[in-house]
Amino acid sequence: MIYLRELDKPVVITLVEPEIPPNIGAVSRLCACIGSPLHIVGKIGFDENHPRRKRAGLDYWDLVEKTYFEDIDVYFEARKDKIWLFSTKVGQGLYEAEFKKGDYLSFGSETKGLPKWLIEKYPHRCLRIPMMENIRSLNLANSAAIAAYEAVRQVHKL
Repeated sequence: MIYLRELDKPVVITLVEPEIPPNIGAVSRLCACIGSPLHIVGKIGFDENHPRRKRAGLDYWDLVEKTYFEDIDVYFEARKDKIWLFSTKVGQGLYEAEFKKGDYLSFGSETKGLPKWLIEKYPHRCLRIPMMENIRSLNLANSAAIAAYEAVRQVHKL
């Protein structure tokens, strides 16, 4: 069985204005499994104490370093050289990126994705997960898992 070596914060998962409680729970669980902090940026579209959020995260909540940030622009400007923005609309393929320790993998809300202005401001930092042409999108938690494990594979040199 392969276990990840201890590596201080291999990547940071960023959710911008998440809307669906089970997704933030599943992403929190993902963060616990790979040793990554979770940053939540902008307004959350539900009550943090929602039972479905808690259920999706199970008993992993205490294992995740969660930080909240209000201002989307300030957050991304401060990290502009370390961000990767995931979108179904633009960007190079996920497997073309070279991830480094401390990169920020950023995902938009379930219904809107990342703000258009953010994608336009950082087009060279946009990535797309490959999928069939006529499919709108993957689930947020699934997208985060796919991207995170590719980044962890590269950072850990697996």
